[in-house]
Amino acid sequence: MPVLPELNALECLIEAGRPYLERHHLGRVTMGEGGLPLLAVTLGNPDPAVPAVGFFGGVHGLERIGAEVVMAFLASLVSRLRWDSSLHRSLESVRLVFMPLVNPGGLWRATRANPKGVDLMRNAPVQAGGPVPWMVGGQRISAKLPWFMGEIGEPMETESRALCDLVEREMLGHVSSISVDCHSGFGLADRIWFPFAHTAKPIQHLAEMHALCEILDQTHAQHRYVFEPQSRQYLTHGDLWDHLYMRACERPNCMLLPLTLEMGSWLWVKKNPRQLFSRSGMFNPLIEHRQQRVLRRHIAWLDFVLRAAAGMQRWLPRPELRAWHEEMALDRWYRQSVQTGARA
Repeated sequence: MPVLPELNALECLIEAGRPYLERHHLGRVTMGEGGLPLLAVTLGNPDPAVPAVGFFGGVHGLERIGAEVVMAFLASLVSRLRWDSSLHRSLESVRLVFMPLVNPGGLWRATRANPKGVDLMRNAPVQAGGPVPWMVGGQRISAKLPWFMGEIGEPMETESRALCDLVEREMLGHVSSISVDCHSGFGLADRIWFPFAHTAKPIQHLAEMHALCEILDQTHAQHRYVFEPQSRQYLTHGDLWDHLYMRACERPNCMLLPLTLEMGSWLWVKKNPRQLFSRSGMFNPLIEHRQQRVLRRHIAWLDFVLRAAAGMQRWLPRPELRAWHEEMALDRWYRQSVQTGARA
C-alpha cells in the first residue's frame, strides 16, 4: 500500500483534535494493488442556520504547498483548541470543513493529475462559453498530456465527486458559505480568484464578493493579494468551483462564495532560479525558510476567511446597498477602464 506522509500527518491531527474534530472517509483512490483514502474533517456548529467555511488543498498533486498551507492552518486550530476560549466561542457561530488532500494519488506520484491522468480542476461538467487557451483550458486528446478533462461521457473522477459531495452535504445545506481552494503556480503575484472560470459574465453574488474584498482591503490594508475573477486571466472548461457555485445557485436561500488562492510560484523561482531544474521547484518553495514564510503569510489569510465567515451577517451588503456594491465591482473587475493585472 502506498505511504503518503501527509495522510499520516492528517490522521495524527484528527486524533489530536478529538473530541472536537470529526473524521469523514469519503472514498478510496485505487493505485495498483493498494489505494489511498479520501479524508475530510469537520468541526464547529452543524446548525444550517450558521455560516459554513471550507478549506481545500492538494487538488493538483504537484502543488504540495497548497495542501501544506491547509494542513498548517488545521494544525494551528487543533493546537488552539486546547487553550483558546475565543476559538471555542467562534466555533459556536460557524461550521468548518477541511479536505487538505483532495488528490492523494497525485501527491504520492508528484503529478498534477490524479493516477488516471485526469486534471481534477478540468473534470466538472462545465463547458466554457468562449475561447479557452489551447491545452491549458482543458483537453480530451490524451491522459498522457496535461490538463486532460477525462473521456467524454464518463462520470467525474472519484476525487472530484468526493469533493463535490462533501461541499453539497456539509456546506450547501447552510444558508451561506465560503470556500478556499489552495493552489500554486501562476505568475509573480499571489491571487485570490473567484468564479467564473468558464465565462467572463459576472456571478450572481457579485455584490457579496465585492463586500468581502472590501473588508479584506480595510482589515489588511498592506496585503498583496490580487483579488479578481479568474476570467480576467483565462477561461477553462470543467472548473469544479464553477460547477459547485452553479449548484448552490439552484438551491433556494443558499449562497456559496468560492475562492481560489493561487500562490505565485514564479516568485520562488525568481529568488532561486535553480528551482527551474526541478519539476517540484516550479510549484513549491524548496528552501525551508521561504516555505515557512509562505505558510505564515497564507495561514493569516485563511484565518481572515474563517473570521469573515463567522461574522458574515455583519458585512454582507444590505438590500439597499447591493446595487452600489455591484456597480463598484463592475468598475473594479469588468469594465474596460480596469487595467488587467492591476492590484484589485
